[in-house]
Amino acid sequence: MAFSAYPDPVAAEAPIGIFDSGIGALSVLRHVTSRLPSDHVLCFADSGNAPYGGKTDAEIIERVLAIAAFLQTKKVKAIVVACNTATAAAIEALRQHYPEQIVVGVEPGVKPAAVFSKTGKAGVLATSSTIASNRFKALCDRITATTGVEILAQACPGLVDKIENGELDSPETIAMVESFVLPLLKNGADTIALGCTHYPFVEPLINAIAQRESKEAVTIIDTGEAVARQLERLLQQRGLQRLVGDPGRIEAYTTGSAASLRRAFADLLGLHPEVTALDSGESIKTSE
Repeated sequence: MAFSAYPDPVAAEAPIGIFDSGIGALSVLRHVTSRLPSDHVLCFADSGNAPYGGKTDAEIIERVLAIAAFLQTKKVKAIVVACNTATAAAIEALRQHYPEQIVVGVEPGVKPAAVFSKTGKAGVLATSSTIASNRFKALCDRITATTGVEILAQACPGLVDKIENGELDSPETIAMVESFVLPLLKNGADTIALGCTHYPFVEPLINAIAQRESKEAVTIIDTGEAVARQLERLLQQRGLQRLVGDPGRIEAYTTGSAASLRRAFADLLGLHPEVTALDSGESIKTSE
């Protein structure tokens, strides 16, 4: 399929849709708005149905297609699946359902972690569901086969909930993150990939633990920048990047608490977009 690289000012005005099961979308959004400052962005946090980790693939696919249907009512020009669990379970179904749509997913950072590793051991922090997925296992096997780097995967149960609750540096969160990071360091990992879009919000804590416990420098991989680069490339390929000088606007929707999402935007990004709460069920398909 051929696309024009010449800008289309009318089509470029359409927003980029970014969604996650919760506030993890914000960690990707900050990279997207940094790289594409003139583009409009619509952020969707499906907090009323979080977490996705305990759902079956069929349930996740149902949620992803429902959110995508809502985003279609907003005439989005691209969809960013800012959730590792949703990417693993549903991105192929999403692409099949909307074959003309730009769709960008997130990966758990295994490849760059392996590339930067000097010890031959790369760590990945991820949710239990991501680590258990066949897609993740196949990715790790492929990277090990091609690079010889051993992938040390560490599940982080409960960490997403702490971040959703704004507990980024509470004593309980510190103890939890230490229990996840220390085994990776003790087993020789010199890179740690953040395999969940929530985890960049505790990256300073992870860095502090790594600097305290490791004699060698530890590289932390946040895949949000790579997602933003890929999105920019695809928008430019189709002539859909908004290139006017004024900054793009941000709108936000959630199936959870609007007040909670407003607080997350303010506390984590220093932003104050309009936030609309939607029903957590199927009505999001047609809600305005």
